[in-house]
Amino acid sequence: MDWGKQNRWAQITKNGRCFFLAMDHGYFLGPTRRLEKPGEMVTPLLPYVDALFVTRGVLRASIDPNTKVPIILRVSGGSSVIGADLSNETVTTSIDEVIRLNAAAVGLSVFVGSDYEFQTLSNLANLINACEPYGIPTMAVTAVGKELEKRDARYLALSCRIAAELGATAVKTYWCEDFHKVAENCPVPVVIAGGPKCDTILEVYEFVHDGLERGAVGVNLGRNVWQDEHPVAAARGLQALIHEKLTPAQANDLYQTIKNEGGATA
Repeated sequence: MDWGKQNRWAQITKNGRCFFLAMDHGYFLGPTRRLEKPGEMVTPLLPYVDALFVTRGVLRASIDPNTKVPIILRVSGGSSVIGADLSNETVTTSIDEVIRLNAAAVGLSVFVGSDYEFQTLSNLANLINACEPYGIPTMAVTAVGKELEKRDARYLALSCRIAAELGATAVKTYWCEDFHKVAENCPVPVVIAGGPKCDTILEVYEFVHDGLERGAVGVNLGRNVWQDEHPVAAARGLQALIHEKLTPAQANDLYQTIKNEGGATA
Protein backbone atom coordinates (compact mmCIF):
# COMPACT_ATOMS: atom_id res chain seq x y z
CA MET A 1 0.00 0.00 0.00
CA ASP A 2 1.50 3.35 -1.02
CA TRP A 3 1.85 6.33 1.34
CA GLY A 4 -1.24 8.16 0.13
CA LYS A 5 -3.47 5.13 0.49
CA GLN A 6 -1.96 4.32 3.87
CA ASN A 7 -2.61 7.88 5.00
CA ARG A 8 -6.24 7.81 3.86
CA TRP A 9 -6.79 4.43 5.53
CA ALA A 10 -5.26 5.83 8.73
CA GLN A 11 -7.75 8.71 8.60
CA ILE A 12 -10.68 6.27 8.90
CA THR A 13 -9.16 3.87 11.46
CA LYS A 14 -7.68 4.17 14.94
CA ASN A 15 -4.94 1.77 15.96
CA GLY A 16 -6.08 -0.55 13.20
CA ARG A 17 -9.74 -0.65 14.27
CA CYS A 18 -12.77 1.16 12.89
CA PHE A 19 -16.39 2.12 13.42
CA PHE A 20 -17.89 3.19 10.10
CA LEU A 21 -21.50 4.42 10.28
CA ALA A 22 -23.44 3.23 7.26
CA MET A 23 -26.13 5.64 6.10
CA ASP A 24 -26.29 4.71 2.42
CA HIS A 25 -29.48 2.62 2.68
CA GLY A 26 -31.60 5.12 0.76
CA TYR A 27 -29.81 4.34 -2.50
CA PHE A 28 -31.98 1.24 -2.88
CA LEU A 29 -34.53 1.48 0.00
CA GLY A 30 -35.58 5.12 -0.38
CA PRO A 31 -36.62 7.02 2.80
CA THR A 32 -35.71 4.35 5.34
CA ARG A 33 -37.20 4.66 8.83
CA ARG A 34 -35.21 7.19 10.89
CA LEU A 35 -33.08 7.99 7.88
CA GLU A 36 -35.72 10.28 6.38
CA LYS A 37 -33.61 13.31 7.37
CA PRO A 38 -30.01 12.06 7.23
CA GLY A 39 -28.39 15.27 8.43
CA GLU A 40 -30.51 15.46 11.57
CA MET A 41 -29.99 11.77 12.29
CA VAL A 42 -26.22 11.78 11.99
CA THR A 43 -25.30 15.01 13.77
CA PRO A 44 -25.42 13.69 17.37
CA LEU A 45 -23.57 10.51 16.34
CA LEU A 46 -20.55 12.17 14.73
CA PRO A 47 -18.41 12.25 17.91
CA TYR A 48 -18.49 8.45 18.15
CA VAL A 49 -17.74 7.25 14.62
CA ASP A 50 -14.55 7.03 12.57
CA ALA A 51 -16.12 7.56 9.14
CA LEU A 52 -19.48 7.88 7.38
CA PHE A 53 -20.46 5.52 4.57
CA VAL A 54 -22.73 7.66 2.43
CA THR A 55 -23.82 8.40 -1.14
CA ARG A 56 -22.78 11.58 -2.91
CA GLY A 57 -26.36 12.86 -2.97
CA VAL A 58 -26.79 12.70 0.78
CA LEU A 59 -23.25 13.97 1.31
CA ARG A 60 -23.94 17.08 -0.75
CA ALA A 61 -27.41 17.76 0.62
CA SER A 62 -27.22 16.70 4.26
CA ILE A 63 -23.66 16.57 5.63
CA ASP A 64 -22.05 19.77 6.90
CA PRO A 65 -18.88 20.33 4.85
CA ASN A 66 -17.21 21.57 8.04
CA THR A 67 -17.41 18.10 9.58
CA LYS A 68 -14.10 16.51 10.50
CA VAL A 69 -15.42 12.96 10.14
CA PRO A 70 -13.96 11.31 7.00
CA ILE A 71 -16.19 10.08 4.21
CA ILE A 72 -16.35 6.66 2.57
CA LEU A 73 -18.33 7.25 -0.60
CA ARG A 74 -20.84 4.65 -1.79
CA VAL A 75 -20.29 4.55 -5.55
CA SER A 76 -22.48 1.69 -6.76
CA GLY A 77 -26.21 1.49 -7.38
CA GLY A 78 -28.78 1.29 -10.13
CA SER A 79 -31.50 -0.95 -8.70
CA SER A 80 -34.15 -0.61 -5.99
CA VAL A 81 -35.87 -2.79 -3.43
CA ILE A 82 -38.92 -2.98 -5.72
CA GLY A 83 -36.86 -3.83 -8.79
CA ALA A 84 -36.32 -7.25 -10.27
CA ASP A 85 -32.81 -7.83 -8.93
CA LEU A 86 -30.86 -5.82 -6.37
CA SER A 87 -27.62 -7.24 -7.72
CA ASN A 88 -27.96 -5.43 -11.06
CA GLU A 89 -25.65 -2.55 -10.13
CA THR A 90 -23.25 -0.26 -11.89
CA VAL A 91 -20.66 2.32 -10.82
CA THR A 92 -22.55 5.58 -10.27
CA THR A 93 -19.76 8.02 -9.39
CA SER A 94 -16.69 9.05 -11.37
CA ILE A 95 -13.18 9.21 -9.94
CA ASP A 96 -13.24 12.97 -10.57
CA GLU A 97 -16.28 13.24 -8.31
CA VAL A 98 -14.65 11.08 -5.63
CA ILE A 99 -11.68 13.45 -5.56
CA ARG A 100 -13.86 16.57 -5.73
CA LEU A 101 -15.85 15.40 -2.71
CA ASN A 102 -12.62 14.71 -0.80
CA ALA A 103 -13.58 11.13 0.01
CA ALA A 104 -11.11 9.18 2.13
CA ALA A 105 -12.24 5.90 0.54
CA VAL A 106 -14.92 4.42 -1.69
CA GLY A 107 -17.24 1.42 -1.34
CA LEU A 108 -18.99 -0.75 -3.87
CA SER A 109 -21.14 -3.91 -3.69
CA VAL A 110 -20.32 -7.23 -5.31
CA PHE A 111 -22.84 -10.05 -5.64
CA VAL A 112 -20.96 -13.33 -5.91
CA GLY A 113 -23.20 -16.15 -7.10
CA SER A 114 -25.87 -13.89 -8.57
CA ASP A 115 -26.83 -13.47 -12.23
CA TYR A 116 -24.80 -10.26 -12.17
CA GLU A 117 -21.66 -11.70 -10.56
CA PHE A 118 -19.40 -10.90 -13.53
CA GLN A 119 -20.81 -7.39 -13.86
CA THR A 120 -20.36 -6.46 -10.21
CA LEU A 121 -16.90 -8.01 -9.95
CA SER A 122 -15.93 -6.11 -13.09
CA ASN A 123 -17.33 -2.96 -11.48
CA LEU A 124 -14.99 -3.56 -8.54
CA ALA A 125 -11.94 -4.19 -10.71
CA ASN A 126 -12.61 -1.09 -12.80
CA LEU A 127 -13.14 1.02 -9.68
CA ILE A 128 -9.86 -0.20 -8.19
CA ASN A 129 -8.08 0.62 -11.46
CA ALA A 130 -9.52 4.14 -11.35
CA CYS A 131 -8.66 4.71 -7.67
CA GLU A 132 -5.14 3.26 -7.56
CA PRO A 133 -3.39 6.16 -9.35
CA TYR A 134 -4.78 8.52 -6.70
CA GLY A 135 -4.12 6.32 -3.67
CA ILE A 136 -7.80 6.01 -2.75
CA PRO A 137 -8.75 2.88 -0.74
CA THR A 138 -11.55 0.71 -2.08
CA MET A 139 -13.90 -1.26 0.17
CA ALA A 140 -15.75 -4.17 -1.43
CA VAL A 141 -19.16 -4.94 0.10
CA THR A 142 -20.08 -8.63 -0.19
CA ALA A 143 -23.81 -8.09 -0.64
CA VAL A 144 -26.31 -10.92 -0.97
CA GLY A 145 -29.49 -9.05 -1.88
CA LYS A 146 -32.62 -10.84 -0.66
CA GLU A 147 -30.93 -14.24 -0.47
CA LEU A 148 -30.09 -14.20 3.25
CA GLU A 149 -29.41 -17.93 3.36
CA LYS A 150 -26.06 -17.28 1.67
CA ARG A 151 -24.66 -15.73 4.84
CA ASP A 152 -22.50 -18.67 5.90
CA ALA A 153 -18.74 -18.92 6.35
CA ARG A 154 -18.08 -20.84 3.15
CA TYR A 155 -19.91 -18.35 0.92
CA LEU A 156 -18.63 -15.24 2.69
CA ALA A 157 -15.03 -16.52 2.68
CA LEU A 158 -15.33 -17.11 -1.07
CA SER A 159 -16.73 -13.62 -1.69
CA CYS A 160 -14.19 -11.86 0.51
CA ARG A 161 -11.24 -13.69 -0.99
CA ILE A 162 -12.33 -12.91 -4.54
CA ALA A 163 -12.70 -9.22 -3.67
CA ALA A 164 -9.24 -9.22 -2.08
CA GLU A 165 -7.73 -10.99 -5.08
CA LEU A 166 -9.13 -8.28 -7.35
CA GLY A 167 -7.32 -5.68 -5.27
CA ALA A 168 -9.82 -4.36 -2.71
CA THR A 169 -8.18 -2.51 0.18
CA ALA A 170 -10.75 -3.89 2.63
CA VAL A 171 -13.89 -6.01 2.55
CA LYS A 172 -17.20 -5.44 4.30
CA THR A 173 -19.07 -8.66 5.00
CA TYR A 174 -21.62 -10.18 7.35
CA TRP A 175 -20.89 -11.82 10.67
CA CYS A 176 -21.60 -15.55 10.66
CA GLU A 177 -20.92 -18.68 12.66
CA ASP A 178 -17.26 -19.68 12.32
CA PHE A 179 -16.40 -16.12 11.31
CA HIS A 180 -12.69 -16.88 11.73
CA LYS A 181 -12.90 -18.95 8.55
CA VAL A 182 -13.84 -15.76 6.71
CA ALA A 183 -11.27 -13.43 8.29
CA GLU A 184 -8.26 -15.75 8.31
CA ASN A 185 -8.65 -16.55 4.62
CA CYS A 186 -8.89 -12.90 3.54
CA PRO A 187 -5.52 -11.13 3.14
CA VAL A 188 -6.99 -7.64 3.59
CA PRO A 189 -8.90 -6.12 6.54
CA VAL A 190 -12.43 -7.42 7.09
CA VAL A 191 -15.15 -5.09 8.39
CA ILE A 192 -18.43 -6.46 9.78
CA ALA A 193 -21.74 -5.40 8.21
CA GLY A 194 -24.76 -4.78 10.42
CA GLY A 195 -27.39 -6.69 8.49
CA PRO A 196 -31.06 -6.56 9.59
CA LYS A 197 -32.10 -4.68 12.72
CA CYS A 198 -31.48 -6.78 15.85
CA ASP A 199 -34.03 -7.00 18.69
CA THR A 200 -31.63 -5.64 21.31
CA ILE A 201 -28.41 -3.67 21.31
CA LEU A 202 -26.78 -6.43 23.36
CA GLU A 203 -27.19 -8.77 20.39
CA VAL A 204 -25.31 -6.25 18.25
CA TYR A 205 -22.52 -5.93 20.79
CA GLU A 206 -22.25 -9.72 21.02
CA PHE A 207 -21.87 -10.42 17.31
CA VAL A 208 -19.51 -7.48 16.84
CA HIS A 209 -17.34 -8.64 19.75
CA ASP A 210 -17.25 -12.18 18.40
CA GLY A 211 -16.26 -10.90 14.96
CA LEU A 212 -13.49 -8.76 16.41
CA GLU A 213 -12.19 -11.69 18.43
CA ARG A 214 -12.17 -13.80 15.27
CA GLY A 215 -10.25 -11.38 13.07
CA ALA A 216 -12.41 -8.43 11.98
CA VAL A 217 -10.97 -4.92 12.32
CA GLY A 218 -14.26 -3.16 12.98
CA VAL A 219 -17.77 -2.55 11.69
CA ASN A 220 -19.67 -0.72 9.00
CA LEU A 221 -23.26 -0.69 10.17
CA GLY A 222 -26.17 1.71 10.46
CA ARG A 223 -29.65 0.45 11.23
CA ASN A 224 -28.62 -1.14 14.52
CA VAL A 225 -27.47 2.29 15.66
CA TRP A 226 -29.78 4.93 14.21
CA GLN A 227 -32.93 2.78 14.38
CA ASP A 228 -32.26 2.07 18.05
CA GLU A 229 -34.51 3.92 20.48
CA HIS A 230 -31.37 5.49 21.96
CA PRO A 231 -28.96 5.92 19.04
CA VAL A 232 -26.34 8.01 20.88
CA ALA A 233 -26.11 5.39 23.61
CA ALA A 234 -25.92 2.64 20.98
CA ALA A 235 -23.10 4.43 19.14
CA ARG A 236 -21.13 5.20 22.30
CA GLY A 237 -21.34 1.57 23.44
CA LEU A 238 -20.17 0.36 20.06
CA GLN A 239 -17.30 2.83 20.02
CA ALA A 240 -16.20 1.60 23.46
CA LEU A 241 -16.50 -2.03 22.43
CA ILE A 242 -14.30 -1.48 19.37
CA HIS A 243 -11.73 1.04 20.58
CA GLU A 244 -11.71 0.56 24.36
CA LYS A 245 -12.15 -3.21 24.10
CA LEU A 246 -15.13 -3.42 26.43
CA THR A 247 -16.96 -6.72 26.66
CA PRO A 248 -20.53 -6.89 25.30
CA ALA A 249 -21.86 -6.78 28.85
CA GLN A 250 -19.75 -3.72 29.70
CA ALA A 251 -20.81 -1.97 26.48
CA ASN A 252 -24.44 -2.75 27.31
CA ASP A 253 -23.98 -1.31 30.81
CA LEU A 254 -22.58 1.85 29.25
CA TYR A 255 -25.56 1.98 26.88
CA GLN A 256 -27.97 1.66 29.82
CA THR A 257 -26.16 4.38 31.78
CA ILE A 258 -26.29 6.87 28.90
CA LYS A 259 -29.91 5.96 28.17
CA ASN A 260 -30.91 6.52 31.79
CA GLU A 261 -29.18 9.89 31.82
CA GLY A 262 -31.72 10.99 29.25
CA GLY A 263 -29.33 12.34 26.63
CA ALA A 264 -29.47 9.49 24.19
CA THR A 265 -32.62 9.92 22.13
CA ALA A 266 -32.31 11.41 18.66
